[in-house]
Amino acid sequence: MWVLRFLFEPPMNINGNTELIAHIGYPTHTFKSPMIYNPYFEQAGINAVVVPMGCQAAHYPAFLKSVFTLTNIRGALITMPHKVVTVDLLDEVTPTVRVAGACNAVKRTEDGRLVGDMFDGAGFVRGVQRKGFDLRGKRVLVVGTGGVGSAIAASLAGAGIAAISLFDMNNASAQALGDRLKTNYPQIEVRLGSNDPAEHDLVVNATPMGMNDGDALPMDVSRIAPDTFVGEVVMKTEMTAFLKAAQARGCRVQVGSDMLFEQIPAYLEYFGFATTTAENLRSVARLSY
Repeated sequence: MWVLRFLFEPPMNINGNTELIAHIGYPTHTFKSPMIYNPYFEQAGINAVVVPMGCQAAHYPAFLKSVFTLTNIRGALITMPHKVVTVDLLDEVTPTVRVAGACNAVKRTEDGRLVGDMFDGAGFVRGVQRKGFDLRGKRVLVVGTGGVGSAIAASLAGAGIAAISLFDMNNASAQALGDRLKTNYPQIEVRLGSNDPAEHDLVVNATPMGMNDGDALPMDVSRIAPDTFVGEVVMKTEMTAFLKAAQARGCRVQVGSDMLFEQIPAYLEYFGFATTTAENLRSVARLSY
């Protein structure tokens, strides 16, 4: 198990100067971040460590405040089921957090205030941009307005898109996200109720649909123009049936795992560490348990 590897093969020589990044959520057995951050810290000679911390919902508000009383804590990664409740526990949040309705990174300022940001969507956006796709002024379709879809929509809005179409089987979810976008980014045109990918520069599947061959697809792929950029969030399968269909149309695509590796440099920068590339992180990651 990875826990044993962590005990007997620590990411670096932990000592009295080691800074902590708390990785808070429940349960912890699904956590992958320690197996990416810690090998990177070791490689880069950074005296820090990401520590999984299992905290159930009833104890979380008190625990979050308590963990930031530590003098050697650099920040916290927040994961399920705490991303939404974190928003109201902080002193300050970004527009990305307000639109996403969730927060997954917290740090303490010099005056003791807790501030938060959201990087789930940043990983997706950074990946698209690094592949040479300029988001400024573009028209975007996001299918799926749950936690991941909302985070991606929030980061896309911050990247300067001109218009966004939102679709979810839960109309209330799409409407709520649309309202938050209009409040925080009034210059962006927001459309609801259609998953038609035609006339969009970027389409994003933020649902589990279209994962495997034979699955129902999240949209009519025949309506996607060949010059459209197509993104996926599913990480379990690298090239999903949806991405294969889009690629067969001639589209450039982004796989779901890019979102994970691309967001970590954003976290590193947020916490004030030396940054790196997604390629380097992939090369050092120890993702086997």
